[in-house]
Amino acid sequence: MIVTSKMSKLDNKRILSKIDELNKYLSELEEIIPENLEIYKNSIKDKRACERLLQISIETIIDILNIITSGLKLGLPSGEEDLIEKTYKKGVISKELKEILMGMKGFRNILVHKYGETDNEIIYEILSEKLQDFEKFKEEIIKFINNN
Repeated sequence: MIVTSKMSKLDNKRILSKIDELNKYLSELEEIIPENLEIYKNSIKDKRACERLLQISIETIIDILNIITSGLKLGLPSGEEDLIEKTYKKGVISKELKEILMGMKGFRNILVHKYGETDNEIIYEILSEKLQDFEKFKEEIIKFINNN
């Protein structure tokens, strides 16, 4: 039992460290979000920086879910969707957050693999209206950590 307790603390430290990393990315992102869609479309440098920060922010969420899945010994996920599903079934995340994360994962794949050109309007909408989804994720994970 002592080993499990120490492992749990170690995992919590890693999770909190990743949340700090996520906070850093989101803070950087908030500093560079253009004031409106037209400025976003015309600023290639800021546009690419925003896309990259969104990508690594989503990847950090996936890292956190991997740490939790491993620490709870939920089994090896077959992919990112399975990772999200396992943490949902274990009660780590809510159904609402599960759906949000599935969308984030798909969006990240679009950014990484450029399935067609990225849609400026969709990305700007995410930047201006959806960053609170990251806050919801952090709140649920911290609540989970505090309750375990």
